[in-house]
Amino acid sequence: MIIVGNTIVSDDLADQCFQCNLNCCHGACCVDGDSGAPLMEQEIAELERVLPDALPLMTPAGRETVERQGVAVRDKDGDLGTPLIDGGACAYITYSPDGCALCALQGLYKPVSCHLYPVRVEDYGEFTAVNYHRWDICRAAKDKGEPLYKYLREPLIRRFGQKWYDELLHEIKNRNEQ
Repeated sequence: MIIVGNTIVSDDLADQCFQCNLNCCHGACCVDGDSGAPLMEQEIAELERVLPDALPLMTPAGRETVERQGVAVRDKDGDLGTPLIDGGACAYITYSPDGCALCALQGLYKPVSCHLYPVRVEDYGEFTAVNYHRWDICRAAKDKGEPLYKYLREPLIRRFGQKWYDELLHEIKNRNEQ
């Protein structure tokens, strides 16, 4: 594990390579799963702000779901997330002409958890855990591209800040020199 402030970062961020391959998975991470994409409280206002621009891009079922449930919902554990269409796909889904699932929020406002995927962040009060979420649907993306901490540079900075990211780089460098 890598410690950065009060954050515990999985070694996987330094050791595992990743590069999304939509040609293989067709955006399955937006369709499959048992709950919507995790959201932070402060993201609700941003989702409400961009919703008028996102609605025309969303599927009719997605629009109906958001109109009925709102821009965010609480799951069975009380965690905040994006609403799901009949318990399946994210309500913010849209599809490319070839059937690939895409995000209607792309270019408007991407939730931090979606931007960070395949990394998941869990806040435990005294510390925050940053872990690589291994999912079979991403098998075509594994071991390709660059290490997760490089691949996810922008969303990691967005979530934790530049100073945190610089400290992460320092810790990874020190770890690799030992």
